[in-house]
Amino acid sequence: MKNVLIIMTDQLRRDVLGCYGGKEVETPYIDSLAEEGILLENCYTPSAVCTPSRGCFMTGRYPHNNGAISNGCPVGAREHGFAEAFREAGYVTGYAGKWHLGDHRELGDSLDDCSRLGFDRWDYRVEFGHCKSVKEKDGKLILSREVGDEHSYTTDWLADETLRFIKEQKDGRPFLFMVSMPDPHQPFRVRKPYDTMFDPLQMEIPETFYEEELPDWAEQDEWGRRHYFPTGLFEREDHFRRLKAQYLGAVKCIDDNVGKILDGLREANLLEETVVIFTTDHGEYLGEHGLMEKNNLYESVYHIPMLLRLPGCGKKGFRSPVWLRMTDFAPTLAGLLGITYRFPCDGGDLSEELMEGREGLKEVCIFPSDVPRTGIITEDYELAYVGRGYRGGMFHDHILFDRKRDPMQRVNLFGRPEYAGITEVLTEKIREYHRKYRTPDSLLPAEARNLQED
Repeated sequence: MKNVLIIMTDQLRRDVLGCYGGKEVETPYIDSLAEEGILLENCYTPSAVCTPSRGCFMTGRYPHNNGAISNGCPVGAREHGFAEAFREAGYVTGYAGKWHLGDHRELGDSLDDCSRLGFDRWDYRVEFGHCKSVKEKDGKLILSREVGDEHSYTTDWLADETLRFIKEQKDGRPFLFMVSMPDPHQPFRVRKPYDTMFDPLQMEIPETFYEEELPDWAEQDEWGRRHYFPTGLFEREDHFRRLKAQYLGAVKCIDDNVGKILDGLREANLLEETVVIFTTDHGEYLGEHGLMEKNNLYESVYHIPMLLRLPGCGKKGFRSPVWLRMTDFAPTLAGLLGITYRFPCDGGDLSEELMEGREGLKEVCIFPSDVPRTGIITEDYELAYVGRGYRGGMFHDHILFDRKRDPMQRVNLFGRPEYAGITEVLTEKIREYHRKYRTPDSLLPAEARNLQED
């Protein structure tokens, strides 16, 4: 049986990676996974928020079903996940890094009483949060938001922890290990020399950074818009360039550490015996529509990277068109490795479609997390409905974008008479999803409610 190594990042845009067309930062080690394996063209998270997305990934169930409905809401104590399936098959299972499926505790607080979802080895059961350095003293970790060096910076430290776990496996049993790196999530600060590797003055500003006609939920975004950007245009540009330079530096740091991990597997003669998976929990706005962060309804935070290096499968440089949702990951991973997955699951095993290049169902439903929002992304359109915001205010600007004619999502077609038929069809699709997975009406905007009709 093959080993499994999962590398998850936090808030990583797919299009900053070279293998997904990125030009501003070189990512040769991450790109090598695509060159030597499979790149998923259509991987989506149903919820662009850390905890809900990670809950979907780990359990194969939507947020309202697994309990992780928002940041700060732990995954249910009785939930199961892919690590448990692999443990039952005889694997040693381990985890290091950001968890974010407990109750959102402060740095360094113990997570002993949280659900471990089948991970046996978890030497340091603390909430890493978005710390920037990790040190060990007397068997305990000291976490800090102060930026560390090449030994203590969190991404480097976690790569070393991954290699330590690998070196300790001597009993011949296969292992499944997951490392969760908090980068490139804010705070947008990275260690030397990555902090000066990219010149802010050379940072590209997206065309839609200056967009004026925004949906009300984007215009009034208290965090992703107003928190980051001053009022004046030039001040906004300057601030954005500095943030983006740090973000790209963090991406470069991630890539170098992926290289270090791959070299460690190679030196241990395990690279060809290990399935390596690289992904993230959700994307990041980098100035599109004047926004940073995530959770709003533009596509770039839902459409995420996923790369799979599968030794011996005969797939190298293969770009799979299959539409894989985070809820599909657990059963699909089990299917790829020939592992029985017996736990309740909202997703499905798409291992055959992935390997054979079949597209499957070309749509993903956006499931609500902590605010009433829902929608659907299909091959041609994105439709989304909004409800109240974080501060209780009601939003009304629902959206319909033509994904092929308007990839930058600038022209809102919602409410135009000529698109009424498309809106009606997609709305019914949304309702069908929520009927099937029993989404509580309280989590949905009014337009997607009444799920028990018919």
